[in-house]
Amino acid sequence: MMQNTDTSNIIFQQAVAFVNQTNQHLFLTGKAGTGKTTFLKYIRNHCYKKMAVVAPTGVAAINAGGVTIHSFFQLPFGTFLPSQKTVWGGEFNNIYNKNQLLSRLKLNKAKRDLMKELDLLIIDEVSMVRADVMDAMDVILRSVRRNQEQPFGGLQVLFIGDMFQLPPVVRDSEMELLSEFYQSPFFFDSLAVKEAMPIYLELKKIYRQSDTEFINILNNVRNNDVTEEDLERLQQNFNPYFNPMSGDSYITLTTHNAKADTINQHALDGLPGKIHKLEAKISGEFPENAYPIDKVLHIKEGAQIMFIKNDKGENRRFYNGKIGIIDRIDEYDKKVFVSFPDEDNKLELELETWSNIRYQFDNEKDEIKEEELGTFAQYPIRLAWAVTIHKSQGLTFEKAIVDAGQSFAPGQVYVALSRLTNLDGLVLKSKITPASIMTDERILKFSEQEESEDTIQRVLEDAQGIFAEQSLIQAYQWEKLTDAGQDNLEAFVSRSIPDQDAAYVMFMEMQQSLLEQQNTALKFKKVLNEFIMKGKSAYPDMHLKTMGAAGWFNQQLDEKVIQKLKKHIEEVKVKPRTKKYVKEIREFLLLLERKKIQIQQTVAITEGLALSLNREQLMERVSKLHTPIEIKPEEEKLPKTKASVGETKLISLKMFQEGKTIDEIATERSLVRGTVEGHLVEFIVTGEVDVYALVPKHKLDVILKAVKENPDATSGAIRLQIGEQYTFAEIKGAMAFYKKEQNKN
Repeated sequence: MMQNTDTSNIIFQQAVAFVNQTNQHLFLTGKAGTGKTTFLKYIRNHCYKKMAVVAPTGVAAINAGGVTIHSFFQLPFGTFLPSQKTVWGGEFNNIYNKNQLLSRLKLNKAKRDLMKELDLLIIDEVSMVRADVMDAMDVILRSVRRNQEQPFGGLQVLFIGDMFQLPPVVRDSEMELLSEFYQSPFFFDSLAVKEAMPIYLELKKIYRQSDTEFINILNNVRNNDVTEEDLERLQQNFNPYFNPMSGDSYITLTTHNAKADTINQHALDGLPGKIHKLEAKISGEFPENAYPIDKVLHIKEGAQIMFIKNDKGENRRFYNGKIGIIDRIDEYDKKVFVSFPDEDNKLELELETWSNIRYQFDNEKDEIKEEELGTFAQYPIRLAWAVTIHKSQGLTFEKAIVDAGQSFAPGQVYVALSRLTNLDGLVLKSKITPASIMTDERILKFSEQEESEDTIQRVLEDAQGIFAEQSLIQAYQWEKLTDAGQDNLEAFVSRSIPDQDAAYVMFMEMQQSLLEQQNTALKFKKVLNEFIMKGKSAYPDMHLKTMGAAGWFNQQLDEKVIQKLKKHIEEVKVKPRTKKYVKEIREFLLLLERKKIQIQQTVAITEGLALSLNREQLMERVSKLHTPIEIKPEEEKLPKTKASVGETKLISLKMFQEGKTIDEIATERSLVRGTVEGHLVEFIVTGEVDVYALVPKHKLDVILKAVKENPDATSGAIRLQIGEQYTFAEIKGAMAFYKKEQNKN
């Protein structure tokens, strides 16, 4: 039976939450027509993480808006063996092991930076990805991201696809080698995926079919559960001599390209009139194996065509797989018009443009950018008297003739039948027998991993909590800063700048400071881990420790590195031939300034944990830690002149009155939280800031009691008396409130 819309929405939202609010690997699947492509598009538009989309083939990559796996990872073509075993020469010259893979790897700095910065890798059409290819990706990511302990180097992976559709291509000779390491060629039997098995989430609502009888048959075909009744019902559509009438809009689904091409060419030749050649407009780099459609379309008036894309905009006039007829070709105005059965209006075709992209990390904007390398512009149609079952994947037909003979490959029966919207539009040229319905038992076993909705929700909530804690600890990773500092030091060998020796000494001192900070950060991460292990009761103390640590780290970064670097840039940028050098060290400065902001954001997370914020509020704070941080060049920042002490306090007050939280003010102004609290404390006396904004009521009562007993005591003396669980900001806030109340009297 069809699942109701509510259930479908719940699964969709759970999948979104797993992607956006956890670091959990996820396998998103679903029967044909359940909306996997829609989900991918949604994530591309609504995920704050730095992501890249890859797919096993050029066409699949272009359609997914990404790049091929082999081009992204620069994988050699052949067979990967996940071991140190070496096979040389002869027919085995396309076999490589871990050492050979990494030694052949020619990744430039830009590609390595991209892989290091990624938060999320999306693999579309994963049913066609081989297990050894998956492990080759894993080996590269662990190496480049310097994280050998975690699968994919700690990168979150979203797998999208339907394992019941087309399988990976593996020759017998290749499988003979791979069988030593893998139980099957499917992605889920790769060593990396087995080590970190993804959550199995299935979209259930079927949008393509609405006929309950047909949906049940399709489910049974998919699951190897076909009954005699199912086969009898399908055989009612068996008609080996069927020939559609002109204009009936039937398309033949067959197993081989040559057969589909022959049917299309024969039908085209049978039409009167001249053949028109519509040539694609290609610009820049666009590899031939990624062409989404023929470079040259040969059509005539009266030709049956189908669309290979969905229409854009509000008025959807066609969809992927819709059949139409070339109504008129106007050579003079270069216009092509299409008509549809049972529709009066003619549609003027418009060119569709596909882009070939390359991913790059933009250091200035702190985001993964898509650089367009080339475009392919063509009418989004192909001849549609016939198409291969392989190329029909993702398409929807109202009428189809399935002509596969006895040469069905695993999954092909299901793919072919599931293209139809209903049984009435199906014609079988050959009978479907139980032997031709071959769903691999290993796929069926893998699909049994799907958990109940309640279990998935519990796993999600646990994963969100772990993600918050991991994000907190990862913010105190200093390796990226020390690596960049070391790169700058080593670059001095080839640099030629004024006062080079003095600059080198300064960078040596900054690097030493960063290494010392790294050692302290390592110790603090252990402290955070200890708090986390103790559970919720330790969150208030963890928050206090984090506030103190954040203040120290940001002060060290600012005084020992950032200010020195800024001064150095100002001195050097006015001198000749230093433009490239200044650009390089400005990139280093951006890393440092981002780290300050991230450290301050950890205080917001620990505060959220200490206050027991609900999950939605907490995850909002966590997401800010992962959201790309764009820092404008110094000359673009406002105000350009340094504010006086009085002005800077008023700026904090104004932002607070506008509804911004203390942490948001601190982040925006690149200040420590304690500094902002100090600004606001002064306005408690004037009544412009409510004391409860800084001091919880239960704490205020205790502090006021101590202040009344000793009105002349310093904040330090008061804290010594009442305990370290009271922050200096809270004590000073209470003292300001006491002063205000005394002034009234």
